[in-house]
Amino acid sequence: MSLTLPGDTLNAPLLDALCDELTALRDAVATEGQALAASWMPWLERQDYAESAQNLACYLALRQRDLRALQSALMPFGLSSLGRLEGRVLANLDAVGWALSRFAGQPGPGPVSENRFFRGNLLLNRHSNRLFGPRVAPRRVRIVVTLPGMAAEDPTVIARLMAAGTDVFRINCAHDTPEAWRTMAGHIRKLEGSLGRPVRILMDLAGPKCRTGATVSPADGTRLQPGDRFTLYRPGCTAAAGAWAAECQLPEILAQLAPGQRVFVDDGKLAGVVECVNVDAVTLRVTRCGRKGGKLKPEKGLNFPDTALDIPALTDRDLQDLPQVCALADLIGYSFVQGAEDILRLQEHLADLRPRDWQHFGLVAKIETGRAVARLPEIMVAAAGRQPTAVMIARGDLAIEIGFERLAEMQEEIMWLAEAAHIPVIWATQVLESLVRKGLPSRGEMTDAAMSVRAEAVMLNKGPHLVEGVEALDRLLNRMRDHQDKKTPKLRALRTWQPERPMPDVNSAPAAG
Repeated sequence: MSLTLPGDTLNAPLLDALCDELTALRDAVATEGQALAASWMPWLERQDYAESAQNLACYLALRQRDLRALQSALMPFGLSSLGRLEGRVLANLDAVGWALSRFAGQPGPGPVSENRFFRGNLLLNRHSNRLFGPRVAPRRVRIVVTLPGMAAEDPTVIARLMAAGTDVFRINCAHDTPEAWRTMAGHIRKLEGSLGRPVRILMDLAGPKCRTGATVSPADGTRLQPGDRFTLYRPGCTAAAGAWAAECQLPEILAQLAPGQRVFVDDGKLAGVVECVNVDAVTLRVTRCGRKGGKLKPEKGLNFPDTALDIPALTDRDLQDLPQVCALADLIGYSFVQGAEDILRLQEHLADLRPRDWQHFGLVAKIETGRAVARLPEIMVAAAGRQPTAVMIARGDLAIEIGFERLAEMQEEIMWLAEAAHIPVIWATQVLESLVRKGLPSRGEMTDAAMSVRAEAVMLNKGPHLVEGVEALDRLLNRMRDHQDKKTPKLRALRTWQPERPMPDVNSAPAAG
């Protein structure tokens, strides 16, 4: 739709057309959203989440449309807020429609109340508090910290991190032992009481980890180059001597691969494309490696971005760890979630282990594959419809799975969908990594950390300078909270550029003399 406003007069036909377009859009979004939300009803056991699910359904209906022309047409009237309606779809459309009808001189419903307009903000904050506990620091965004194994032996590590501003402690069940987990959790509970500083414990299930096992390489010490072949083979089989090969520690994946599909090794440092698949091995051709060539090494991650892997998110090890997690944690981190069926399977086990209160037990769904991104709405509704839920943007694996170029775009879309669902987001992977590991941040990672203010929580990984990392992140988030709230700039007064003296009047004549 083109916008033509001759002079300072309002174009009445344009205003009428805009009113009609906005009314039709609002009605279509409400109808389609209601139908989609109705399909989710079997998952909505928590009645207090139904309102949020309805808003998400309306947001999905709205974002199936290209709204750029409408957005541009509304902007000259000061009505461009469609770009920030994630948490309040119908209320925002109604507010814009009411204001537009006043411009056009048309009758219509009354204005949207402040309570209704900001209802989504209230629900998101309520859900965040339920998961992460009431806010202690003035900042809205919580800080999540992955505990190092030494925290089991030295509780002062935990005390220093709490004093620095940590809100949630993460215990990674892929590392350490159940005894160490119990010890760390015990230290946290004791310090909570003695310091009067409430925190939450998040325990991450290890999930299926596809890695290389034993490797075989040529004796001459050469490296893999583009065009070379290597093999992934089933453990227990014998690789050809003198050829590049590595065990695949999840052998059931091999049969699911097909020629032409990509495989990434070691966070994408080595990339190949499948050429041949048989019962016990897959042959690949190298398409990318380092400048000096590549090597196959044991215990390196494998990613299969083109393959819809049919493997359970809950492993046998996870099922063994689950009773410990349910006994110690406030929130459970769920790796490799790819659809609602993964959520429902975990919830069945939680209901068996915590029959009285599992629906009050927090769930963090880790989004780390392209398939999870594509099925994010059903993942969120299946989870939040039955228990408090957050999503974690696991940017490390996600970048490899969908491509580094698309990560920034998908990160934004995940946050938009989660805000529409009134579900908290944890911004994770490599946040302030140089600072935490080396004691000095890079310029890019400080900017990345500042952008994380749009999430509800930010996660730092372990390292020798972790306390300094928490302190720096706490200061940064406190500064940024005055400037940004989700997608909305808050427009705090800027004081950096205050003039030191009055500016000269350029129209005044110079003094004679």
